[in-house]
Amino acid sequence: MAKTLLITGSSRGIGRATALLAAERGYNLCINYHQNEAAAKATLEQVLSFGVKAITVQADVANEVEVIRLFETVDAELGKLTALVNNAGTLVPAKRVDEMTAERLSKLFQTNVVSSFLCAREAIKRMSTRYGGKGGAIVNVSSAASRTGSAGVYVDYAASKGAIDTFTYGLAQEVAQEGIRVNAVRPGFIDTEIHQLSEMPGRAAQVAQTVPMRRNGTAEEVATAILWLLSDEASYTSGAWLDVAGAR
Repeated sequence: MAKTLLITGSSRGIGRATALLAAERGYNLCINYHQNEAAAKATLEQVLSFGVKAITVQADVANEVEVIRLFETVDAELGKLTALVNNAGTLVPAKRVDEMTAERLSKLFQTNVVSSFLCAREAIKRMSTRYGGKGGAIVNVSSAASRTGSAGVYVDYAASKGAIDTFTYGLAQEVAQEGIRVNAVRPGFIDTEIHQLSEMPGRAAQVAQTVPMRRNGTAEEVATAILWLLSDEASYTSGAWLDVAGAR
């Protein structure tokens, strides 16, 4: 059976690295992006060089209508979905909790949490044996911040990833008898563009010395973990969190 993978937020960073590794391993791909069309097209060009089928689809996965359109486009252009990586997420400028607004919190949780629920819902309807599917795998991109808390920087971001950890475990149990495995990766300090959103673009480099391995991780190292969790090698692994954080 052909392997068809949708990766949300896959024009850059961890999503892009995952798309390239998945294409190398024979997955047909949907590269989802929100705003950066140029980056998505550049990723698509590289993905196609591996000889797989691939498309780009613009969609804000925090918006329910756009999520439905995204999955329907995958149905029409790539066929049966077999895997989902919930990678889309955002970071916000560093603040203490006593400086946060309701608007900030709503936007952050909509993007980092609600989007994963919406995309998982649509994936389940396509992969679950309950709906006539043949099973599949979901990997959620969480963060080591879910257990460290990110005090004084972005406790709200850490809390949103804590929600993803709980979501992963609960959903894994919910669909375990329907042929779907659900796991999460929890990256530590990874050297990608997302740190610019915190208005602390040098943060990853600054904290590298606090990591036991004394370095930041790479997007490619996270991608390798994601692809293992999607693969048949992880056939008895579900409801798990795989830390890719240099022993931090």
